[in-house]
Amino acid sequence: MSKVHLPDVEKVEWVNKIIQQAWPFIGQYLEKLLVETIAPSIRASNTYLQTFSFTKIDLGDKPMKVVGVKAHTEHDKRQVMLDLFISFAGDVEINVEVKKYFCKAGVKGIQFHGMLRVILEPLIGDVPLVGAITMFFIRRPKLGINWTGLTNLLHIPGLNAMSDTMIMDVIASFLVLPNRLTVPLVADLHVAQLRSPLPRGIVRIHLLEAKNLASKDNFMAGKSDSYAVLRVGTQTFTSHYVDNNLNPQWCEMYEVIVHEVPGQQLEVEVFDKDPDQDDFLGRVKLDLDIVRKARLLDEWFTLKDAPSGQVHLRLEWLSLLPSAERLSEVLKRNQNLTISSKVSAAILVVYLDRAQDLPMKEGSKEPSLIVQLSVQDTTRKSRTVYGTTSPVWEEAFTLFIQDPLKQDMDIQVKDDDRSVSLGSVTIPLARLLVTPELTMDQWFQLENSGQASRLYLKAVLRLLWLDEDAIPSPVSPCPTSPGSGQGEGGVTSEGAPGSSSLSPNPCVTRPQNTSPNTGFATEGVLRIRLVEAESLVAEDSFMGRKGKSDPYVKVRVGGVTYKSHVIKENLSPTWNEMYEVILTQLPGQKVQFDLFDEDTVQDDFLGRFKINLRDLINSQYTDQWYTLNDVKTGRVHLVMEWLPRVTDLTRLDQILQLQSQQVYQNKTIPSAAMLFVYVERAHGLPICDRSTSPQWGEAFHFLVCDPRKDILTVKLSHSWGQALGALLLPLREVLAEPDLVLDRWLPLDRALPESEILLRAEVKLLDSKLVECLKSNGDEVTDCDEAVEDHLIPSRDSDMAANLRHRAVPSNEEDSVGGAGGQGQVKLSIVYSSEESRLA
Repeated sequence: MSKVHLPDVEKVEWVNKIIQQAWPFIGQYLEKLLVETIAPSIRASNTYLQTFSFTKIDLGDKPMKVVGVKAHTEHDKRQVMLDLFISFAGDVEINVEVKKYFCKAGVKGIQFHGMLRVILEPLIGDVPLVGAITMFFIRRPKLGINWTGLTNLLHIPGLNAMSDTMIMDVIASFLVLPNRLTVPLVADLHVAQLRSPLPRGIVRIHLLEAKNLASKDNFMAGKSDSYAVLRVGTQTFTSHYVDNNLNPQWCEMYEVIVHEVPGQQLEVEVFDKDPDQDDFLGRVKLDLDIVRKARLLDEWFTLKDAPSGQVHLRLEWLSLLPSAERLSEVLKRNQNLTISSKVSAAILVVYLDRAQDLPMKEGSKEPSLIVQLSVQDTTRKSRTVYGTTSPVWEEAFTLFIQDPLKQDMDIQVKDDDRSVSLGSVTIPLARLLVTPELTMDQWFQLENSGQASRLYLKAVLRLLWLDEDAIPSPVSPCPTSPGSGQGEGGVTSEGAPGSSSLSPNPCVTRPQNTSPNTGFATEGVLRIRLVEAESLVAEDSFMGRKGKSDPYVKVRVGGVTYKSHVIKENLSPTWNEMYEVILTQLPGQKVQFDLFDEDTVQDDFLGRFKINLRDLINSQYTDQWYTLNDVKTGRVHLVMEWLPRVTDLTRLDQILQLQSQQVYQNKTIPSAAMLFVYVERAHGLPICDRSTSPQWGEAFHFLVCDPRKDILTVKLSHSWGQALGALLLPLREVLAEPDLVLDRWLPLDRALPESEILLRAEVKLLDSKLVECLKSNGDEVTDCDEAVEDHLIPSRDSDMAANLRHRAVPSNEEDSVGGAGGQGQVKLSIVYSSEESRLA
């Protein structure tokens, strides 16, 4: 067998040695998984399989092998993404039995080859450092199973319509996106949101026509009855067929959900319909990341594995907008489309969490509970949860929406065994249009149910936006030499990572706006004021008598540590220091405070305590004393605030006025705003290289003291140090933009006349509860006790209502954050590498 070269893939023989050593224990885990989890699911899936059981499970002695690993470091800096190329040819022996039908069957040998994507997220600042592990296959793996007694299994009623091929398809599809296996490692995770994050985008596929197809029906004057099959992951569409035509016109439209780019592919296969077996007429494969970058493609694609033929596709990348401002524009565009298919204006993602106190019907057995969600003529059903009136589903559903102004979401909770409704709720989608970020995350009271019966879910609406400023971009196939693993332009052989039969033409028309992912600009700021302490333990003794301590505090949060100054010989010190930290709202995060007594040899421990970040976010503002743990006495006074982010420019004067009145011992100036920067690409850089238009797609964030005075400085350079241009962007220009967002091409200084950079700069003002405490004359801050008396940290019962985001935003504070004090500059340096074309 010839070897296929996998670019950017590393060999990991040490991993295979670990797998080999651990294989017996992996087998024990899988046996437990099959018996305790898979078998009950199979028994519940079909009434004819209620006596199904595993009678033998043996994974054999041949372990799975990892052929190679590719690490993706250019996307989200708050996650670890790995592609594992795995191969398994095992001597597995698994036997099953269905006692009711005296049926025995099994598996003796499995071959399995494919690319498994593993995502470690969210990264957290506490052990085990990773919140969860998510695994899935972007493309269907190659699967071979040696069955024993399969014909016996297929004689069971309800299964006799299936074939071994269909069973293999079901098994393989279960492993492919959008299906994900998520293993949480910490508590308080929204598993459904990790298992089904918001899509990266939607691709609208217009299957227009084909020409010069190969002739297969020689009996009928050399014509073909042509149709096409389109696939993206598990999403499959089949066109109508056109009789006796080698140049068919279909004019059909399909909308597909894109979960992972780069990686997911569009595959189009053309067939000639025949009474016995349809003839293959060729295929096209295209990595959807090409569509994302071009925004709009309208091109003829040459069919591969066929003597002749081309297919005409128009591909549109639809971005997900978290705002309703452009809804009327989207609806008007859709009305003007001359296609028969229903065109979507938005997608609705529903995270179904749990229900409480559902009613039990008199004399009924334990309920089998499902939820049915319907929008117009589209219905989705949850899995069944047994034996409880407070079920937990943790599932996600995605639905296409034609007009959110007119459509409702109907939700029914049912006892699946009797199809009896236990409660319902109807949510007009227009309600979502007036909520922040088009999101509702709350309990809903069920109608026609018990008095305390309610359902908890999160509904997220996203408008589908096509950047029509992007002129259709051509894509041309690049030929490969026979037998080569990878040709120029990214054409790879079957099974290679990122394989695609097409690559972008160097003259792709540029998009006019950036396309950051949905997690961009979602971080917040925690402001911590270390005020004082009292009744600390005296650790410094003199002549055998207890004296004083020299206390200081270490504050740890989000992987950052702050240290206060030391106060000499004081058991009730006053620090009056302030710290600010940018945080992504991740579950399990805590703010830790450790107190020490400074000594010449070894510092003495004076106590510690931790505060759950989620509690701080829920309360927004806290002013409290906290008792020290692990010591006899002592407590610390803190004022902490999760700062609201606003875009109302009229608040800036008050924010700056408050800033001028706050003086801290550590000389820290409170930030007035956050600056989010998304650098997408550049064009026309002055370099002699294979590309003068690198694409990065990376995000950064900064704290800003005064957005009216500060300047964003962007410097581009080659990896060997050559300067490629610079940009000076006064933030006051961003303040002049609608919603404080600047998103466009900007010219570069000290470069060629055509050199430009496409970036998005977004300012969020950092409001504070203390702003409300300013006196009417604006001279000073009043006593805010009354204003904040209701902002003590609540009990943990409020955790359910917290709306935490789990998809982190790429950032690199150590490398990219410059000082921003006074009339300072926020500095961002970009290194262009011709090998990697990404930010360094």
